[in-house]
Amino acid sequence: MADFLTDVHTLRAKARQGIMNGPVTAGYGADLARVIEMLNTALATEIVCTLRYRQHHFAAKGLNSEPVSQEFLQHSNEEQAHADLLAARIAQLGGVPEMDPAQVAGRAHAEYVPATDLRQMIQENLVAERIAIASYSEMIEWLGSGDPTTRRVLEEILAREEEHAEDMLTFLESDFAPPLTP
Repeated sequence: MADFLTDVHTLRAKARQGIMNGPVTAGYGADLARVIEMLNTALATEIVCTLRYRQHHFAAKGLNSEPVSQEFLQHSNEEQAHADLLAARIAQLGGVPEMDPAQVAGRAHAEYVPATDLRQMIQENLVAERIAIASYSEMIEWLGSGDPTTRRVLEEILAREEEHAEDMLTFLESDFAPPLTP
C-alpha cells in the first residue's frame, strides 16, 4: 500500500468520529460556513434567473418571438435545475437552503429585470448570464481543492451558463431580435 494512504483501521475509526456530520469529514478542506453562504448566494441567483426567464417567456411577443420564447422557457427550467442542485448540496453539507422570497432578491448576484421588448429581454438575460459566469468562476477559484464535490457542481452549472450566454448572443446577432431603435 502507498505510504500516503491512511491505513484501514484508522480510516474506520475516523469515520465513526463526528458521524452526525454526514459527508463532512475531518479531511474537508474548505471553510464550511463560507461554502454554505456562497452556495446560498448562488441559489438566490438561480432563483432570480428562473423567474426572470419565465417572465420573459410569457411576455415575449411579436413575429420573431416564438423560438426566443421557447428558449427562455428552456433556460428557466435549466436555471431551476441549477437551483435544485445547489439546494441539495447545501442540505448535504448540513446547511439550510435559503429560499425566503424576501431574502432572495437582495442576495442574488443577478437582477430581476422584467422587460416587454424582445431585444431588451435577450440583453438582460445575456447580462445575467455574464454575471453568473463571472461569479461561478470566482467561486470555483476560491474553492480550489478544498471541496471537490461542490467544485464539480459549480463547474457543471458554469458550463451550462456559458451555453446560455452563447444562446442569447446568437439571438442578438440574428434576425430574431429586431434592431434597437434610437
